[in-house]
Amino acid sequence: MEKRTSDQISYNMKQVKNKDTKIELLLRKELWQRGLRYRKNIKEIIGKPDIAFIGKKVAVFCDSEFWHGYNWDNRKHDFKTHQEFWIPKIERNIERDKEVTKCLTDLGWTVLRFWGKDIQKNLMYCADIIEKAVNESNGKNI
Repeated sequence: MEKRTSDQISYNMKQVKNKDTKIELLLRKELWQRGLRYRKNIKEIIGKPDIAFIGKKVAVFCDSEFWHGYNWDNRKHDFKTHQEFWIPKIERNIERDKEVTKCLTDLGWTVLRFWGKDIQKNLMYCADIIEKAVNESNGKNI
């Protein structure tokens, strides 16, 4: 395998989507079909939730395994190159996720986080959890 240049790597990294990902689209389509109306990627809400039910104060995040550190204690050893870059970067993402969740929870939001693989394998179950949270919430934590 040919070694990539830093320009090639930079180009590839810029192609990574941060909204309207496959997992978000899957989940949003299912929620829409259920008659649940939401807003997406709202900048005014801390953490810019992928899906937000503003009146109900329910925020949904669709976390990809790579960027959000799924099974991190085992996976961080998978990096063979550029460990000094990737390990702190992903650990900061994990920490930021915790900070955002705590901040929103402190503000009375219900925060739901789903791993991408769970959305893909158990779409209906994830949508059920969201629907239940929306139906039971009156703008306060459930």
